[in-house]
Amino acid sequence: MAASTPRATIIGISGCSSSGKTTLSRLLRAILPDTQIIHQDDFYLPETQIPMKDGFQDWDCAESLDLAGLRDALVWARETGEAPAWLVSKEDQNTVAPSGVEDELVARLRDRVSARLAQSPPPRRIFLVDGFLLYPPTLAPSPLPHLDTKLLLLTSLPALLARRARRSGYVTLEGFWQDPEGYVEAIVWANYVRDHAFLFAAGDVDGPVIEEVVERLGVKVQPDRAWGMSEVLEWAVEEILKGLSVGGGG
Repeated sequence: MAASTPRATIIGISGCSSSGKTTLSRLLRAILPDTQIIHQDDFYLPETQIPMKDGFQDWDCAESLDLAGLRDALVWARETGEAPAWLVSKEDQNTVAPSGVEDELVARLRDRVSARLAQSPPPRRIFLVDGFLLYPPTLAPSPLPHLDTKLLLLTSLPALLARRARRSGYVTLEGFWQDPEGYVEAIVWANYVRDHAFLFAAGDVDGPVIEEVVERLGVKVQPDRAWGMSEVLEWAVEEILKGLSVGGGG
């Protein structure tokens, strides 16, 4: 029996926690037509099931997530073109720092996308999957088979510490979470390094990627760590248009 025709294009936007994924996703939603966001953070297990590590509740590991639920949501979105009715997001209750992106750039990119899609319109709705843990192939079940385009944002530990310090905390299923002292270094960054070392030469997440690995997985990596959100946004728009098989340029 032939597989049904997908009714959605699904785009992964991943990177370390506080690398700019949610900010980028919201900007892209304002630029791309008929686009919704699925937040991996909406698939956390109840707080009582979050594992402990080094004296901290570890919210930044695979064991804290309902990966099967995320898989089911992506399958549903692909097959129906709709987000599952049971998926009620809490993520939009969390604040995001100002993006620093000028409204003029957003408008210009929206016009660029409209012009390019007029030549070759996408036949399907677009879903952006905003998640800190999407690409390690050891995840079970893995989101990888359900992602058409895969973007990876890069950051550094000093930038991560500065961004987390600007956030008041995070809405959870049961209440509100604030980082305990030392949590970012011991959990957030340490887990990111462990889970993404396979993409980088000598396992150094501050160094160059291993080209054959990212090419095999189809992961598009932010080319320059020093970029601000404006540069990241322009790059992401171009990579998404390529994934939609829309010609370059413009």
